[in-house]
Amino acid sequence: MKRFGLWFIILLILGAIFVDVPKFPFDLKIPKTAVNVNDYLNKFPLKLGLDLQGGSQLVLETQMEKIEEVNKDNALESAKQVIEKRVNLYGVSEAIIQTSKVGDSRRILVELPGLKDASSAAELVGKTALLEFKELPASSSGEIISTDLSGADLKKASVTFGNAAAQSGPQVAIEFTPDGARKFAEITKRNVGKPVAIFLDDQLVSAPTVQQEIIGGNAVITGQFTTEEAKNLSIQLNAGALPVPIKILEQRSIGPTLGQESINKSIIAGAIGLIIVTLYMAFSYGVLGLIADLALVIYALFVLAIFKTGLFILPPFTLTLAGIAGFILSIGMAVDANILIFERMKEEVRWGKSKKIALELGFNRAWSSIWASNVSSLMTAAILYGFGTSIVKGFAITLAIGVLVSMFTAIVISRTFLRMIVR
Repeated sequence: MKRFGLWFIILLILGAIFVDVPKFPFDLKIPKTAVNVNDYLNKFPLKLGLDLQGGSQLVLETQMEKIEEVNKDNALESAKQVIEKRVNLYGVSEAIIQTSKVGDSRRILVELPGLKDASSAAELVGKTALLEFKELPASSSGEIISTDLSGADLKKASVTFGNAAAQSGPQVAIEFTPDGARKFAEITKRNVGKPVAIFLDDQLVSAPTVQQEIIGGNAVITGQFTTEEAKNLSIQLNAGALPVPIKILEQRSIGPTLGQESINKSIIAGAIGLIIVTLYMAFSYGVLGLIADLALVIYALFVLAIFKTGLFILPPFTLTLAGIAGFILSIGMAVDANILIFERMKEEVRWGKSKKIALELGFNRAWSSIWASNVSSLMTAAILYGFGTSIVKGFAITLAIGVLVSMFTAIVISRTFLRMIVR
């Protein structure tokens, strides 16, 4: 059983190394084969937040003048959900959308890592996307007639490409709900041979001429679209209309230079902290300290692998500068359990116990103290995550992961290695 535990630890370490090791700056081929090791490395790149990789940041203010006071919070949350859906449809990964109140003002903060063009981001999330179908008059002197067919009757929209010469290029195919299909059939039936205008945010998008009654609820919006314009239009239609108008207070692009500088300084700080801790443990506890240092290195490998993979259960974690701070802090906390265990072992040896018995008693009797200290740290992390902003949440998550992994490395890995030495 003990041998099985050792091999299990070795497999975990090899798996963590495979996930963590980046590609080499040169080709590394296995002799007598055409296999390049680099082809199998860096399959799980580390996801970085806005503060580390750059991107766009928007501060939006909702216009609540026409909303009753009791409904303003619901309207703010609805606007956030619509914007979140648009961002997800656009394909921006690890975006952060959160609401805030500044006096009577209700705002939405949007952070889009990797999206460098702030104006495109503002165009994407800020539009109201009100889709309307209107009947055009028979003569230029007549009035445009609004219909009861709108974006609320839309089921989905997607980008297609026309094949005919008159309708080539990107288009937006729309599919209506059953009720919308009935309305659309009635509109096309009474407008055969006439144009039906499609407006988006009071802007004429297209005015195709109806050739026949369209039954089934499928139609195409044509126009002089680029592929990107057609994609954005389909996103806005799928996401629906914002419940309240949005005003853009601030939009800015954040370059990756500051983020790279932060990463470099964090790596230096982490390396210094790791060296100081390992030296202290080695000088204070000798061979026991070296075992703790080895467990600390394994701890760092495990934590980084969890950040990259999410243990294949959760989405990979997005690392922010605050998250790096939590990780560096957890390095010092990772040896707490080992110190408690080693001090307890020294006491047992002074009381006349053999090293083998002292080892087992040291782990068993230090467990209550280790458990209590780590649970209190996890409770603190939970409170920070529950009530903090996105930056504080990143710190809390990395701290909690560090605490859990440190318990595993101290209780399982250090214990296994020490048993081998004592035996």
